[in-house]
This record gives sequence, C-alpha cells and structure tokens, in this order.
Amino acid sequence: PGGGPVSLCPAGGEGNMVSYIQSNYRGFGSGLVVPGTGIALHNRGHNFTLEPGHDNRLAPGKRPYHTIIPGFLTRGGEPIGPFGVMGGFMQPQGHLQVVMNLVDFGLNPQAALDAPRWRWEEGKRVAVELGAPPALIQGLLARGHDVVVDPEPGGFGRGQIICRLDGGVLVGATEPRADGCVAAW
Repeated sequence: PGGGPVSLCPAGGEGNMVSYIQSNYRGFGSGLVVPGTGIALHNRGHNFTLEPGHDNRLAPGKRPYHTIIPGFLTRGGEPIGPFGVMGGFMQPQGHLQVVMNLVDFGLNPQAALDAPRWRWEEGKRVAVELGAPPALIQGLLARGHDVVVDPEPGGFGRGQIICRLDGGVLVGATEPRADGCVAAW
C-alpha cells in the first residue's frame, strides 16, 4: 500500500489525551531529517502562493492552508476524547460526519467510523460511499445534487477515535477503510 498521513489518538489512565496527525505531504516531505532524531520535516509551505489578494498568500508569521486538523471532543468543558480523519480535503468533511454520528445520532465510536460517508467534490457534485442509505441518495437528488456512488473506500477518509464514557471507561475505534488498530494495556 501507499503512504499517507498517520493519526494517533493516545489516552492514559490519568486522563491525558492527545490528538495527533502527521503528514509530510507529497511523498517524503521536504526530504530533510533533523539530525539525530529521525524526524522528517514536512513541506506544507508548498501550498503558499504569491498571488496578490489570495487567502493563502505567503506572508511573515503566516501558516499555510492545509488539512492537518486533529480533532478533540469535549462536553461541558470536560474531555471526551481525541479523534482524527485523514484524507486531504475529505478531512473536514469526515470530521463533521464522525462528530454528527457520535453527537447527533448517538452512535458508539466504532459505528460512527463505520457508517457510510458522502464527499462534496465541486459545485453540486457529491460522491457517496458504496452502501450509503438509499434515503441519503434520494435526499441529495431531491435537492438538485449530482450524486455519484464511489466504490473505492479510500476516498472517504481514514479515522481513529478514543472516547471516555461516563464512568471513565475508554473506548477506542479504528477505520475499516484503512490499516489502523486499537491497543490497550
């Protein structure tokens, strides 16, 4: 399989939790490794532009637009847990869908990741994952969208999540669309 971003969602017994997504962008990133560490530097600055007036114009102290957006859920100021959905421009769309599945639809973490997804592509074009409910497809068509069923699961993101349940029990889940795993000790 090819490479790509990595999402880690560790949680410890003392309540510490971290959401982490690493991506070097375009293969091996910058091609530079910090001596003695093995840490490869990314090259997200590639997305800057010199076009006047552009939102992503190169400027002092500015960070480039990118899709490295690790997520973290809280309720009433208390941590629920870290999560992340990798996949380029699918990342914010995947985050939205996973959070809606957890919060709005009350799904458990694994079911929230397993649920079929949709992906806005451009204009009114929306791709839906194979296995998407017919009601979703019909609803999109009724609203004037051009709906395409995409049988390739890799284009719908790859996620991980840990949630602290009431009572403090930690529940981890990983994507069926990727090669993740949940480990506890």
